[in-house]
Amino acid sequence: MGENDDADIIEHHVEEEMEKRGARSHAASSSSFPESVTPSDRDREGHSGTQSSHRLLAYSDALISIIATVMILPVAHTKVEDNEELRQSVQLLLTTKIAVYLMTFMIVTVAWAAHIRLFQVIVRIDDCLALLNLACMMLITFLPYTFSLMATFPENVLGILLFCGCVMVIGVIQCLIVLYAFSRPFLLNEQIQISEHQTFYREHILKVIMRVPLMCFIASIFSFIFFQLSYALLAIVIFLPYISQSLKWCRNKAIGQVEETPDSMMFYTYLPNEPLSKERVEAFSDGVYAIVATLLILDICEDNVPDPSVVEKQFGGSLVAALQVYGPEFLAYFGSFATVGLLWFTHHSLFLHVTKTTRFMGLLNTFSLAFVGGLPLAYQLTHEFPDNSRNELEAIQISCVIIFFAGIFQLAIWVVALYSEQETLHPYVRYGGREHVFMLAKLALYPCVALGTFFLTCILSKFSAPIFHLMEITVPFAFLLLRLLVRIGLALLRLIFCPDRPDTRSIVVEEDETRVPFNALVT
Repeated sequence: MGENDDADIIEHHVEEEMEKRGARSHAASSSSFPESVTPSDRDREGHSGTQSSHRLLAYSDALISIIATVMILPVAHTKVEDNEELRQSVQLLLTTKIAVYLMTFMIVTVAWAAHIRLFQVIVRIDDCLALLNLACMMLITFLPYTFSLMATFPENVLGILLFCGCVMVIGVIQCLIVLYAFSRPFLLNEQIQISEHQTFYREHILKVIMRVPLMCFIASIFSFIFFQLSYALLAIVIFLPYISQSLKWCRNKAIGQVEETPDSMMFYTYLPNEPLSKERVEAFSDGVYAIVATLLILDICEDNVPDPSVVEKQFGGSLVAALQVYGPEFLAYFGSFATVGLLWFTHHSLFLHVTKTTRFMGLLNTFSLAFVGGLPLAYQLTHEFPDNSRNELEAIQISCVIIFFAGIFQLAIWVVALYSEQETLHPYVRYGGREHVFMLAKLALYPCVALGTFFLTCILSKFSAPIFHLMEITVPFAFLLLRLLVRIGLALLRLIFCPDRPDTRSIVVEEDETRVPFNALVT
């Protein structure tokens, strides 16, 4: 049911209640809202001051995507000396900064997913809810500082204590939001408003919200006892929905199917297959891509503007000669921006054909966005070292790995969507659809090109930088010609393997019921 329908239903309830109060029928007024909520003048004023939660959600999505993305800055700005082996530095980074970055990025996205669930229940907001949400966002914006402490001092407990403390307070604020919203039912989803089980829903939502703060509380305790275990507990938070679902499956196999209760209904759960809001996933992803592209130009503005005194002394006042020194940096910037933009283009194309997202698709999207967030690190590495040095080769190979994983997780999203294509994809991109092969080629282009570039730089190590920059320049043209190349490739395959096959354009293709689903084909 749409947002306008929800507003109409709420207004209808309030008008009906006011009429019944005018008739002094207290019993009838008690049944107008679930759980005997009696409207008053204060309630009517509160309802008149409410509005849709869309703007609040857009603001929250933008803020959380920025926070998740800027966590790469402490990693990207790590300086590596020319005489220092990059391989040793990367090993140190992988064990500290990069690992902590990936973990905190995932935890922030878990908080964002919880925000999605919460405001699928709460569809309208008032001033109090807006202020509580701002308090929650304020603590989320403080998380990058705690991450910086954890990455810089990985063996000091203060960083992890601050991080866990922020997460626990965020959980408390979310619980206050739930309690406040259920005390004013006209703020809730229409299905919950008319339900007789509001108490069950409220308790279930509170129980789900407190899982992550409880894990962080346990992690903060273990930080004093066994430091490494606290990081492991934080990592469990990321996969808590899947662990919970696995335990539920084992319990059902051991003792039989448990009878469903009202709180098991799909309003606010941790079920891995529960549909996410497609619009919220797209908004969060767009925010990450936009911030990554912005971080690239910020580095250009900060590091590549020459000092006037240096221009005057070393280059005789010639700004053109001074800017020529920064040529590799500008080339790396344009190549990195094109990579970010084209990865967004493939993501946009993918979700253009998706009708509904599952939690597993959301998890794969989070992994892809985590590697997209690592592209500023790739940009920093590809122009920081001398030409034809060992460090330059390894930096370019690290960039290829980051691009490969950012693209391969997008391809994995599409494969998962194909497995349940009847629920997740438009008919024309399902297995055997008109756009199926073209979509596959579009999503597989970057993983294949990045992998090919990686192995080519291993063979031709002296030309690693030209090969990498050539890849960044030619891929946009490949996207422009991709549809033509796919058609030529399919025609050649038909000519080689099926020379006698009739032209499919002359055959009337049956509708979806004649097409074999992808999951049935896999089975």
